[in-house]
Amino acid sequence: MGEADGWADGWWAVAGRRPSPNADARPVDAVVDLLVVHSISLPPGEYGSDDVERLFMNRLDPQAHPYFEAIASLRVSSHFLIRRDGAMLQFVSCHDRAWHAGVSSWRGRTACNDYSVGVELEGLEGTPFAGVQYDALVRLAGAICTRYPLAWVAGHEHVAPGRKGDPGRGFDWNRLRGMARKHSLQLAADVCDPTAEVAENDPPVA
Repeated sequence: MGEADGWADGWWAVAGRRPSPNADARPVDAVVDLLVVHSISLPPGEYGSDDVERLFMNRLDPQAHPYFEAIASLRVSSHFLIRRDGAMLQFVSCHDRAWHAGVSSWRGRTACNDYSVGVELEGLEGTPFAGVQYDALVRLAGAICTRYPLAWVAGHEHVAPGRKGDPGRGFDWNRLRGMARKHSLQLAADVCDPTAEVAENDPPVA
């Protein structure tokens, strides 16, 4: 499989390509078996701008909004961003490591960036997401399964409990169950329920 199924060198043709400098090589023995779902909006709770894109590409203007002063120097990225209208952007080849999960662990393995694909949903933690975003996520996850041996879908809250709380209670995990069954994936929401408080003022992605 390759270009014929929409993939070329870890880039998916369906998503708009926006290469981020915030990426590096995965460990040579990495098995990409985890999809991590995040949520982000910049400024928080505001949608439709290109500020998330600017953050991932190190182009965020710290003077454009008071909130940006504290985060403009972050060096973070995600493989994909799904906007509120369902449009998808890709910032890092899935062959490479995006800087999305930060200090994290899953099923006894640390450093989730090494073996995961990160997907950001444009949204505010704890609030509902748009139906077209779920449709896009299901389509994307299915496409990733054609190229990588995914086994789990987790939220950032599951791989960094106590530090992160996204995508939060507004995310409907039931919307992924049909896709999960089709591709023999397990949902982290079925095996854990993070309840620890999330640290205040934590950066939105790292």
